[in-house]
Amino acid sequence: MIKVIASDMDGTLLGDDHKIAPETLSAVKEACDAGIRFMICTGRNFPGAMNELEGADLTCDYIVGSGAEVRDPQQRVVRTTSISMELCREIYEAVRKYPISVTFCTDGDDYRIGTAEEVEESIVRQIQMFHLNLCRDELKDTEIYQRMKRTTRNVPDLDELEKAGVPVYKIFLFSVDVEMLDQIKKELEQNDGIAVASSFETNLEITDVKAQKGPVLKEYIESLGYTMDEVMALGDSLNDYSMLSMDFGATVAMENAVPEIRRVAKYTTKSNGEFGVAYAIRELLKLQGAVR
Repeated sequence: MIKVIASDMDGTLLGDDHKIAPETLSAVKEACDAGIRFMICTGRNFPGAMNELEGADLTCDYIVGSGAEVRDPQQRVVRTTSISMELCREIYEAVRKYPISVTFCTDGDDYRIGTAEEVEESIVRQIQMFHLNLCRDELKDTEIYQRMKRTTRNVPDLDELEKAGVPVYKIFLFSVDVEMLDQIKKELEQNDGIAVASSFETNLEITDVKAQKGPVLKEYIESLGYTMDEVMALGDSLNDYSMLSMDFGATVAMENAVPEIRRVAKYTTKSNGEFGVAYAIRELLKLQGAVR
């Protein structure tokens, strides 16, 4: 019997507007009412996850930063796995020779190396690539631009980042040059201290090798007294691979998932635009006799 549901956010729990639809939220709460524990498993940090869940009135566990931080339903931090500054330097030295923006993601603000003007330009490029098809003047009036400006700090070098004393949970790279990203990925994968994944073909997400969704989810649910066969996990992108490729009770790919995820998952549900998480939850509740 499934007693835990663990869901990715972007492309899975959230719609293309990066919000949780009322239909999906209702299904999640039906699962909770049936005694199933709900968990968020996302590449976002905790503040970033909470921005999109604002007003949802959802009580759940949080595995954030792709596994770098775990929080209980009271939002207390129970586990962290940051990237050491030594490892940050190794990664940065490996990628700085490429024409690519590097973002150091923490438990709060993001840090980018460069002048204020260079960092602002990288924010604009990132938003244009992932979120909006707007001209620059329109883009700067959007809420997402204002939020990224508020939560991004520029530093001149890694020494300044180290002085800030913040834990680096993830290093984020993005570029439209997918061949370059593939080259970077192959180079970084030679370092056995890190894990390299992606949410889109145009980005790379680098974490400590111990900070991956699947192994962290397994460790956390077992610490709570659950077993792997009591977990249903849902996702859509390559940073969900470590979770959906493991032998949890039910691993579910979204209809909109990348081919690699659909191949390793045991089941496929509808797309995020068709409320696939809600559909999967309600089918589960029917099978377990929780819906009459």
